[in-house]
Amino acid sequence: MIIILYLAVAIIAIAFSVLVYFLAQTLQSAQKTMDDVASTLEDMQEQMKGLNEETTELLHRTNVLAADVQYKSKSLNGIFDAVQGFGESLSNVNESVRKVTTSIENSGEEHAGKIAQTLQWGKAAIDLLHRWQGKKNSDR
Repeated sequence: MIIILYLAVAIIAIAFSVLVYFLAQTLQSAQKTMDDVASTLEDMQEQMKGLNEETTELLHRTNVLAADVQYKSKSLNGIFDAVQGFGESLSNVNESVRKVTTSIENSGEEHAGKIAQTLQWGKAAIDLLHRWQGKKNSDR
C-alpha cells in the first residue's frame, strides 16, 4: 500500500509538473501578446502625437484664415456702402431729370399757343420784309 501511495504521489508530482509546464507556456504566450499590445499602443501613441500636432497646426491656420476673411469682409463693407450711396445719388439724379423734363413738357404745353402765334408773326414780318425789299428793288 505504501507503494501505491508513492506511486500516487509520483503521479501527482508528474501531473503537477505537466500543469506547471503548460501554465508556463500559456503565460509565455500571454506575455508575448502583451508585449505586442504594448508595442502597438506605443506606435499608436506616437501617431496620436503627430495627429495632435497636425490638428493644432490646422486649427491655427483656420483661425488665421477666419481672421483674414473677417478683415476683408469689413473692407468690403465700405465698398458696398459706397455703391449703395452711388445708387441713391443716381436715383436722385434720375428723379431730378424726370422733374426737369416734366417741367419742360408742361411749360412747352402752356406756351405752345404763344409760340405758334410768335411764329406766325415772325412769318408775317418776313413776308413784309420780302415785299418791301421786292418793292424797293422794283422802284430802282
